[in-house]
Amino acid sequence: MDTLHSLINITSTTLNIIGALITIWGIVVSLFEFLRKEILRKKEAVQLNESIRIKLGSYLVLALEFFIASDIIKTIITPTWETLGILGAIVIIRTILSYFLTKDLKKI
Repeated sequence: MDTLHSLINITSTTLNIIGALITIWGIVVSLFEFLRKEILRKKEAVQLNESIRIKLGSYLVLALEFFIASDIIKTIITPTWETLGILGAIVIIRTILSYFLTKDLKKI
């Protein structure tokens, strides 16, 4: 049973790290594109800002999915009512964020 708990903890931590790396990578890519746009003083700045925003939003939506998966897996270890309630709240908040980010990306 301890081996299973360790495996679940490792899996959960790995998913959190992947989500964080995706977030960081999205920020770095978007920041690089933004700085390049500003340095070159491109005339189509509004369109480029929208493009950068869409790209960053897609990275954030993907990262949120990894964070949700991590929270779900972590709850397998200690399925108390308190942890299930916390997980439910986290999943709802992250799902709402993901929904609105995705909606915004589709609109654009």
